Amino acid sequence: MDEMAKFGFGFMRLPEIEGADGEMHIDIDQAKEMVDIFMDAGFTYFDTARRYHFGKSEAALKEALVDRYPRDSFQLASKLPAWVAKGPDEARAMFDASLDQTGAGYFDFFLMHNLGEYRTKAFDEYGIWDFLFQKKEDGLIRKLGLSFHDNAAALEAVLDSHRPLDFVQLQINFADWENSLIESRKCYEVARARNLPVVIMEPLKGGSLVHLPAAAVEVLREANPEVPLASWGLRFAASLPGVLTVLSGMSTADQVRENTRIMTSLGPLNEQERVALEQARAILASVPTVPCTSCGYCVEGCPEGVRIPSALYALNIMTLFEDMPMASHEYDWRTVGGRASSCIECGACELACPQHIEVMKELARAAELFE
Repeated sequence: MDEMAKFGFGFMRLPEIEGADGEMHIDIDQAKEMVDIFMDAGFTYFDTARRYHFGKSEAALKEALVDRYPRDSFQLASKLPAWVAKGPDEARAMFDASLDQTGAGYFDFFLMHNLGEYRTKAFDEYGIWDFLFQKKEDGLIRKLGLSFHDNAAALEAVLDSHRPLDFVQLQINFADWENSLIESRKCYEVARARNLPVVIMEPLKGGSLVHLPAAAVEVLREANPEVPLASWGLRFAASLPGVLTVLSGMSTADQVRENTRIMTSLGPLNEQERVALEQARAILASVPTVPCTSCGYCVEGCPEGVRIPSALYALNIMTLFEDMPMASHEYDWRTVGGRASSCIECGACELACPQHIEVMKELARAAELFE
């Protein structure tokens, strides 16, 4: 078995402690323990990014991993978020900064970070595609890819209008498999149609999939009472053909122990478990939520550019999982440039909505909850 092809450690939810300055800092001692548990279990893929932990993740990875293990004993991935840069020079400088802060010497995997929606154009405008392909030719990148947050049609357009990549990183989990905003299945199929290996992020939806409704938990427990809830999301993702690795952003040593045990000992989903997971998904789909299909008609006529489907998606996370941290996170980054509080109640969205949603009322609820 190729262990790396099963599980990766995401350095985006590391434990933190309060420092002498009163600020929160990554707990390096705990991070080292977590790295050791992960490596001892036979897994070797580590994923970080410039923006994780407010720019501190790459340096933490250097201290916890790179400085303590031989370079050929692990695979390291980082990412370049061109859309936060003010110009091409600043965007390109991010690569050298990542190389310096990780101390890695080279990247086994490197990604253009978080393409989709307004973020995609910066990579073209700043020449980042050609820039990173040159870094690959220079031997500083072994495999080049991108991470993506948008619909399948947008992914298809990006992939078909640029030079072929080595892999893609996609948000895939059983709850979002048919979600109209995330389109996990459709994005996965776009990648597979192009023979692109897939790195899976958010297999547990930021931890929400261990907070399922009681009826869904009962179905899964009945099918297999011996496995932890986290195993259903991890094994669903790992069971898909063409998956390079499944990432998990872990926060405690116990999470690392549990997840590595899941990925080494439980194996892929069997047929009975697949049936149970479909039943659990049907239960999630039956929970009354805002019936938004992310068609976008409401956005087209909104004079304030409110990111209406994204706001409604965050509301639905709260309804399904009662997970305020995850719902707030999704709201914060998906509604940049178009918060719910910007709504002027003109009513254009409700006139355009095929689902006849009381959009203005839902936006007021989102603004109250998340802003």
